Amino acid sequence: MAYDLEEQEQIDAIKGWWSDYGKLVMLGVIAVLVGISGVQGWRYYRAQQAERAATLYSQVVEAERANEAKRVRDIAAQIVDKYGSSQYAGMAALAAAKAGVATGEIDDAKKNLQWAVDHAKEDELRDVARLRLAGVLLDEKKYDDALKLLSVKAGDAFAVLYADMRGDVLVGQGKPAEARAAYQVALEKSDPASAYRRLVEVKLDALGDTK
Repeated sequence: MAYDLEEQEQIDAIKGWWSDYGKLVMLGVIAVLVGISGVQGWRYYRAQQAERAATLYSQVVEAERANEAKRVRDIAAQIVDKYGSSQYAGMAALAAAKAGVATGEIDDAKKNLQWAVDHAKEDELRDVARLRLAGVLLDEKKYDDALKLLSVKAGDAFAVLYADMRGDVLVGQGKPAEARAAYQVALEKSDPASAYRRLVEVKLDALGDTK
């Protein structure tokens, strides 16, 4: 009997507590469930976006292989516009820029390269975009703008290429001594067994003795 009374008191206590705090508990549970659902929904959305971007990018690759420059640019534009936050957008912008240079659409190529510099998710893609944009600016004799891009610290894998490009720009500016210093950096950072090292050596030899 005492056990039954104790059990009843516990039940009454629980009922009283639930009456006072039950709504708050339910609201908390609902909030947690909504939060979990929201996270899962967002992950699903991101996965769907990435899948669609990947499908489009595979079409960009196919168009590149077929040398269909306009198609490359058109599909790449869709990726950048609709899936700009995906990892494929930066690669698509680089592909569009390459196609633009091939067809003489230089302004469009520069626009895509600048987009990649500003928005590409991977550091490596941004490094590539800066290097290629600097090359375009070099061709346009916009030396100061090119050097500004090349002044950004790039990843170790791009150190040689950045130093070599700086040398090219400085040659264009008529600064052989500074160009030699840049080429020397590229030479020091290059793999002794690489063919690229020989190219840098040729550029240094072409400069002759400079002061």
